[in-house]
Amino acid sequence: MAKLTKKQKMLADKLDADKLYGVDEAIALIKELTSTKFDETVEIAMNLGVDPRHADQMVRGMVALPKGTGKDVKVAVFAKGDKAEEALKAGADKVGAEDLMEDMQAGNLDYDRVIATPDMMGIVGRLGKVLGPKGLMPNPKLGTVTPNPAAAVEAAKGGEVQFRVEKQGIVHAGIGKASFDAASIRENFDAFVGAIVKAKPSGAKGKYVKKVAITSTMGPGLKIDLAEVEGA
Repeated sequence: MAKLTKKQKMLADKLDADKLYGVDEAIALIKELTSTKFDETVEIAMNLGVDPRHADQMVRGMVALPKGTGKDVKVAVFAKGDKAEEALKAGADKVGAEDLMEDMQAGNLDYDRVIATPDMMGIVGRLGKVLGPKGLMPNPKLGTVTPNPAAAVEAAKGGEVQFRVEKQGIVHAGIGKASFDAASIRENFDAFVGAIVKAKPSGAKGKYVKKVAITSTMGPGLKIDLAEVEGA
């Protein structure tokens, strides 16, 4: 772990693991505590009152973060002809069909998003065991199976984030970089929380948003006061 400066150490010593922080206060502290060695990612984690083993309690979707993620997103696209050219022009890192499938089967899976046109799903279907466990399988509900791959590439590169609740009822995502100004992180925080609240499944009973915390790549987790979280 990067060595903390005297100021960062002083701040870290002041942190209270049990305190509930206001959103803006937490963001300010996260920014102060981040290392100057590299641009840390600011992350959000939400504990939800759902059991995703039940289909009617699954929380899954996409949200466009208004200020982007600050991350260089690598995108692969399954497409042919004009659609393939459009995807390349939109900034796709790799475009192909059978050749891309073989490349992925050989273990080349260094992508953050995989997109496909509907006519390519016969080929992509053969990659279920490879892409599925990594959460990369194209899905029409998430907009990653689409007749307009160029728009999907632009969205992915522009700050669109996929989310999916894990077994323990936790959903998390990067919502920016420590170098972002506090207002931009707050805007992304509100957009992400809003999307999770909107995605509340029909089977969710009782309290839906149980806990929210934000942290940076190497920093402590700060619990957020739910009174400040819309829809909690």
